[in-house]
Amino acid sequence: MKKNIKKTAPKEMISKVVKTTKKAVVNANEYALDTTETVVTEGIAITSQWQTVTEKAIKGGLKLASAQQDLVFDLLTSVKKQYKDGKKKFTKLVA
Repeated sequence: MKKNIKKTAPKEMISKVVKTTKKAVVNANEYALDTTETVVTEGIAITSQWQTVTEKAIKGGLKLASAQQDLVFDLLTSVKKQYKDGKKKFTKLVA
């Protein structure tokens, strides 16, 4: 029994290999571009969300700092007034 073996010309084989390789490279490139686009898009969305959170935190922090500053100055004013009153009373006792 003889088998019929189909012999392909080397030129056809090389052409087929080049076409297959080209398809594989194009598919890999498309996958890389799609993946990169997805990563960048999601990164931008997440950054935008964190920017909103950070903005709220900064505004809240500034309000808190303002309130604390007002408390400190009110306290200093009270201490100053008590010191002056105490000094007057002490002067009357000693004099």
